[in-house]
Amino acid sequence: MNRLSGMTIGLLAIVLTVFGCTHVSPISQGWITLFDGTNLNNWNRVGNGNWRVLGGVVQADSSDNTGGSFLVSKNAYKDFDLRIEFWASHDANSGIYMRCANPKKITDRTCYEANIFDQRKDPSYGTGGIVHLAQVKPMPKAGGRWNLYEITAKGQEITVVLNGNPTVHLRDSQFASGPIALQWGRGIVKFRRVEIKPL
Repeated sequence: MNRLSGMTIGLLAIVLTVFGCTHVSPISQGWITLFDGTNLNNWNRVGNGNWRVLGGVVQADSSDNTGGSFLVSKNAYKDFDLRIEFWASHDANSGIYMRCANPKKITDRTCYEANIFDQRKDPSYGTGGIVHLAQVKPMPKAGGRWNLYEITAKGQEITVVLNGNPTVHLRDSQFASGPIALQWGRGIVKFRRVEIKPL
């Protein structure tokens, strides 16, 4: 009986050691969670969108003025990998803004914007593109389902990947560092995971 108990304990120790070595949390890999589904402590609000956290996601679907509304990260980032899970209605106008020059005035002329806009009149800079700078062809559609943006910014190089498919690559030197911003402009937009890894 003692021999059997010793073997069981030994096997448990091996299993725990193996799992302990193979499971590494995102934090230990250098990833920083900016939104984990519980609060907006890492963000400032710009504009009057009705951002609120519901059921593990942050969402907005209206504003009391005609301008866009943003959640702007409190910290600035230079070179990074960024992972964002988002859901957008088919008519949504949204985007991921990066290296914003002015954290209180977010525009597609003062930041790099990875667009989320399936119904944009000029689809060249619609979903998957970087507005004004990197055209996407053909433009993918993101409306009505959860999607994953993976964006890498390193020096003058910016690469955008949507749901595992590269959409654009940009070489540009306008903006070197700045906060990240999540946009509501029209429709319904939701975000449920936002993680960044400084490079």
